[in-house]
Amino acid sequence: MTLTHTPRALFAALLLSALLPAHAAEPDVTRLLADADRFRVSDEQLVIETRVSTFKSDGTPDKERLYTVHTGTGRRSLVLMRSPAEQGQKVLMVGDDFWLLMPGTQRPMRITPSQKLLGDASTGDIATLRWSEDYRATLVGEERCDTAPCWHLSLAAQRPGVSYQRIELWLGRDRHQPLKADLYLQSDKLAKQARFIPDSVERPTQIDEMVLRDQLGNHRETRVRYTARDKRAVPESWFNPMSLARNPTLE
Repeated sequence: MTLTHTPRALFAALLLSALLPAHAAEPDVTRLLADADRFRVSDEQLVIETRVSTFKSDGTPDKERLYTVHTGTGRRSLVLMRSPAEQGQKVLMVGDDFWLLMPGTQRPMRITPSQKLLGDASTGDIATLRWSEDYRATLVGEERCDTAPCWHLSLAAQRPGVSYQRIELWLGRDRHQPLKADLYLQSDKLAKQARFIPDSVERPTQIDEMVLRDQLGNHRETRVRYTARDKRAVPESWFNPMSLARNPTLE
């Protein structure tokens, strides 16, 4: 009796499995992170006009600063400060090294990526725009972000000179655009939470704004808005701290 019904039971099981929805294969985390990076920096050599605004705890505007960020190959960035209060100051990032160059001085000062520029926006937040260069990603799983499905990645720093030791990052499931992130210090304390605002909700092509909220003290909000992007290469001397100090006007 059992043998007689085995073919029929097997056929029914096969039919049922064919009708059930197939589970999507887990995505390649390397590709996920590379895709996420492209929403912030689409080309290796860009000029990005950036506006940083801070808000008081009641939500009212506080301060605002303007920066021009030149991104280069090999983990290099040059941040030019444009607001009157900081006019002439520059921050240079070459790999794990950061320098602050002040007008009227010939000596670049070494700083860290966690040094504040304005509000909770640090030099690393402005100068570093590619996670795939600094972090190793592992897939936590598929989750729900608000009303849409998303991928949750855990990023571990690959070198000591990065802004955050660990980042919990959530990306859109279909387009892999950054949605939000939890940013952790070396001590594994949650320092900030970031939210990413795209140019379009339905069909995002780039991130227009990063909203940072402090999680250690005042819980104030800092908004980093990318107002313009232009593909442009700069002279190699601009990424050399001593050459930059000798040529403060970048002529």
